[in-house]
Amino acid sequence: MTWVKVCGITSIEARDAAIDGGADAIGFVIDPASPRYMAQEAIAELCHDVPIERFIVGVDVEPARLIDLARTVGATGIQNHGRYADEAAAAAIAAGLGALRPIPVRGDAITVDPRSIPRGSLPLFDTASPGLHGGSGRSFPWEAVAGVDVPFVLAGGLGVDNVAEAVATVHPWGVDASSRLEVVSGRKDPDTIRTFLREAKKG
Repeated sequence: MTWVKVCGITSIEARDAAIDGGADAIGFVIDPASPRYMAQEAIAELCHDVPIERFIVGVDVEPARLIDLARTVGATGIQNHGRYADEAAAAAIAAGLGALRPIPVRGDAITVDPRSIPRGSLPLFDTASPGLHGGSGRSFPWEAVAGVDVPFVLAGGLGVDNVAEAVATVHPWGVDASSRLEVVSGRKDPDTIRTFLREAKKG
């Protein structure tokens, strides 16, 4: 069954909907430029006593800071976009944490060879968007990753209406969604989260 991460969690209601709906992981964004930004104290509260994986999602954050933050708030994994992406993934693995290594897909071109990323980390393919590191709500042509021969997580514009098709088309190890599960930017709809999880895990 497909592994599913609901990213950009900002409320207890969204967190609980993800857990109750069968998500395998949730993500918390620490980039202040994002409408899904969460402060350390709020993340720690939402991570408390959570039975699924919990990822810290950053942009251009130095690896040591991410590791310290993950340990402080009780996160189990790291997903660092931009600078230090490889270094953060390697540091997470060395620290016994999970690691998603974001790889932008520009048009139908993968920008980083997924076989070159730190061993033990999982490539996460997302739509390349100027000025954004994920959360654009836009898909890329799925055939761009259809031939990838390592386990990977598919992201970028996934929602209730297309996640089942995406899973059936490229057979990713996992999927990740955020902006298309929201009622307004930064606030997710619990019912949409539950429906998305059902669709993602159909196969």
